[in-house]
Amino acid sequence: MSGTTNRQFCIFAVNQILAMEIKGIISISGKPGLHKVISQTKNGLIAESLIDNKRFPVYSNQQISALEDISIYTYEDDVLLSEVFGKLYEIEGGKASINHKSSAAELSAKVEEALPNYDKERVYASDIKKIVQWYNLLIKNDLLHPAKQDEVKEEKKAAKPKAEKTTAKKPTSKKKPTNKDAEK
Repeated sequence: MSGTTNRQFCIFAVNQILAMEIKGIISISGKPGLHKVISQTKNGLIAESLIDNKRFPVYSNQQISALEDISIYTYEDDVLLSEVFGKLYEIEGGKASINHKSSAAELSAKVEEALPNYDKERVYASDIKKIVQWYNLLIKNDLLHPAKQDEVKEEKKAAKPKAEKTTAKKPTSKKKPTNKDAEK
């Protein structure tokens, strides 16, 4: 995408989809729950657990997934996790959902209510359990807020190609004589 001058940007915001703002929330492989990024260090991050509010270092060799980058498989296109959380937020009225330890059938029915066309072959029961657990954890910590986008009409914009810049050659300065040059 970089390097091209003609790009087409599409902005889609459907008034029924409520995207949630989940920046700075990460999942760390091997650690339970979600974590909030507090700061960045030379070798990694400082994160705070949303379960017990303990802070700890996260090193660059650990596998980290940002929630804003995670998406759910559907039969058409992948749907961002923030949109799934937005739909669950609307369904539940901003309150916690069912317990993540409920049966797999109950959990999949809840996610299917929010995302009816999710790919049942590629989205496993463990994934659905994580979605519900993460949603409840974010609600408990009051971290799920609607994105600051209000209703935006579907809009297509074509980016204008950048005008070529004409650069004039800068006059080169002559090298100042040094003591060695002055001796010669």
